[in-house]
Amino acid sequence: MDKIKVTGGTPLFGTVPIGGSKNASLPIIMASLLTDGVLEVLNIPVLADIKTLYEILKVLGVRITHIDDHTTSFNAAHISELTAPYELVKTMRASVLVLGPLLSRFGECQVALPGGCAIGPRPVNFHLAALEQMGADITIEEGYIKASVKGRLKGANITFPKISVGATENTLMAATLADGQTVINNAAMEPEITDLALCLKAMGADITGIGTSCLTVNGKDKLGGAKYSVLPDRIETATYMIAAAITGGKLTLTDTRPGDVTAVSEALRKMGVEITETDDTITVDGRDRNLVGIDIVTEPYPGFPTDVQAQIMALMLTAKGGSTITETIFENRFMHVPEMQRMNADIRFINDTSVAIAGESKLKGAPVMASDLRASAGLVLAALAAEGDTLIERVYHLDRGYEALEAKLSACGANIVRLHEDKEETKTQDTAQNGTTAL
Repeated sequence: MDKIKVTGGTPLFGTVPIGGSKNASLPIIMASLLTDGVLEVLNIPVLADIKTLYEILKVLGVRITHIDDHTTSFNAAHISELTAPYELVKTMRASVLVLGPLLSRFGECQVALPGGCAIGPRPVNFHLAALEQMGADITIEEGYIKASVKGRLKGANITFPKISVGATENTLMAATLADGQTVINNAAMEPEITDLALCLKAMGADITGIGTSCLTVNGKDKLGGAKYSVLPDRIETATYMIAAAITGGKLTLTDTRPGDVTAVSEALRKMGVEITETDDTITVDGRDRNLVGIDIVTEPYPGFPTDVQAQIMALMLTAKGGSTITETIFENRFMHVPEMQRMNADIRFINDTSVAIAGESKLKGAPVMASDLRASAGLVLAALAAEGDTLIERVYHLDRGYEALEAKLSACGANIVRLHEDKEETKTQDTAQNGTTAL
């Protein structure tokens, strides 16, 4: 199993290109199941989760054609299987998003209960309740969600009791082929939801209210093919913004959308980080090390994203004065705290959902273990600021959401290498030259 070794203490300088959004790519690719036309998707990141989704779609009978490293076409004209198997679904929670498209287009499907990061329960009950309101008959048997409908799904007025990105995406896709009008109230407003809705519109869907908490969908008999480019990854953007600040360097991030990371930018500015923006670039100057602690509460978009909680915690450890983080989205999302404590981080739990971070921790390199995707990014950032070597295990989590992270950091001066199972160190400069990333 691969590991990553980081020798900290080097400021980062340079330019980092931001790739396509993982969290937008997954549902957009699954939208190909809604049509017998060809959906060509551009700006897809090269990630382990994307590869897993390709395998799921191949099992279902989707024809996948790779046009280049980041552009792929999907042809679901001849679906031969309506079951998404546990062997593939177990590694990625987003797999449940095949449920809405398959059920809406074919009237039946089976999807294994999903897996993914161990950051607390993320039940699919909102997904299932919405589809049941639209006329679906759903049971859970032997670890599989089994869904069917007589005829077509029916439009319905659906109100989520709590904001759910996945449930919004599943319901939105299902509604595009439903009979009649569907209104989705208390819908998630993340940029990835907007991106999915715009792709569906490009395929011929009738959707209004895009970007708001109320989406209205008038179902169509059929959707067509389309060509669509995925938006930049705001979580990758935020991670590299913090990398500049935590190392006392200066990075310019290109091909991104500053408006999607407003909450992160505001938090960093409050801490004392200098940030300048253009339409598609963000420059973060962390050379002034007079950072101060702040208090953060994670919230649904447009609030501070839970997916950046571990990363900003690492930065808070280097600031002057105390900080607090309150996590309101997921349970068990402080599993990186004990690992950071191994690096001499001064963090204490206030209660189950809040932690206090004492600033000016003298971080020391140590062997640590990633517990989930974003925790692994937080540990890499802490390692960049630590004295000595940090060895991060279970980096397969990292590969699920960051394309060529070692190569991008190394190109800006980071001392970071990936250790493969044979214990040999493969320098990321070689990886970058070869144009490949170990996944």
